[in-house]
Amino acid sequence: MVCNSTSIGTYEHLLQNVSNALDPGATPLSAPLRISLAITMLLMIVVGFLGNTVVCIIVYQRPAMRSAINLLLATLAFSDIMLSLCCMPFTAITLITVRWHFGDHFCRLSATLYWFFVLEGVAILLIISVDRFLIIVQRQDKLNPRRAKVIIAASWVLSFCISAPSFTGWTFMEVPARAPQCVLGYTEFPAERAYVVMLVVAVFFAPFGVMLCSYLCILNTVRKNAVRVHNQSDSLDLRQLTRAGLRRLRRQQQQVSLDLSFKTKAFTTILILFVGFSLCWLPHSVYSLLSAFSRRFYYSASFYTTSTCVLWLSYLKSVFNPIVYCWRIKKFREACIELLPQTFQILPKVPERIQRKIQPSTVYVCNENQSAV
Repeated sequence: MVCNSTSIGTYEHLLQNVSNALDPGATPLSAPLRISLAITMLLMIVVGFLGNTVVCIIVYQRPAMRSAINLLLATLAFSDIMLSLCCMPFTAITLITVRWHFGDHFCRLSATLYWFFVLEGVAILLIISVDRFLIIVQRQDKLNPRRAKVIIAASWVLSFCISAPSFTGWTFMEVPARAPQCVLGYTEFPAERAYVVMLVVAVFFAPFGVMLCSYLCILNTVRKNAVRVHNQSDSLDLRQLTRAGLRRLRRQQQQVSLDLSFKTKAFTTILILFVGFSLCWLPHSVYSLLSAFSRRFYYSASFYTTSTCVLWLSYLKSVFNPIVYCWRIKKFREACIELLPQTFQILPKVPERIQRKIQPSTVYVCNENQSAV
């Protein structure tokens, strides 16, 4: 069954190629493997939904957490929640039954929502990387919460404008059972191929290039700052300093060291998100281009297996992000523990006044525009 709004001639041309393609190309995986993947996807839905919901609740309930960067992280979490609810359940059902039960129109709608929420998540990662570049490399902290809200609204509009044409029939969509989800199909029309290229470039290749350049510049700047701090310490003759000057120098060095450590940790956290995005989305981007341009790949016996693997990997990113937040961001981790019911909290809660005595590093508080990472 084909979900396309092109001419009857297009249908005849494609059906001639598909007539023999329902054999090996549509052969599903073995039943145990399909059920295992579907159960794993259901677990991913639960973990992704709960984890990202906690992130949104933390940012919404705590005014101190509503910095610009945390608003961006909450938006990323919300896009992952919508992806988990609007797309993943139908893919899991199709994996089990090897049949699309939801009609042609919903097939195209689900594909549009899939690209829409993925585009929004990628846009947020791109904004975060540019913000980190401006702060660490250019020393310009211009992103306040008000500007962040405007940029977030603009990113939603742009993501919708890029993904909406797929619902109106600008590209060929294939209804399962050739894949466990409505996916981009093979086409020979230049306009449809051009849209597929634009979609894949907007989702992966353009953001990947910008983020990679930003992180390389950040890494080079952090390295230079570390070398500069080390050289300044070695070049000073402590014997020529007075006691007051020595105390002032130590305070300055401690502040520079804390600032450098803070920026390095923030950069490392965002870099982990970037690596996760790259590993999860590079295979899907290549797969989408091959599906639209390569007839041999699209009608091959391994197409269903490849579709299942790359779709499963792309959904994995929505589960990956909240795990990184709780692992790397102390404030998110503490807030998650506080959200747990009292019966699940194994260790007694330590008063904040005592925490500061135990961990003096918590005294270093960032301003409202800086990250919580």
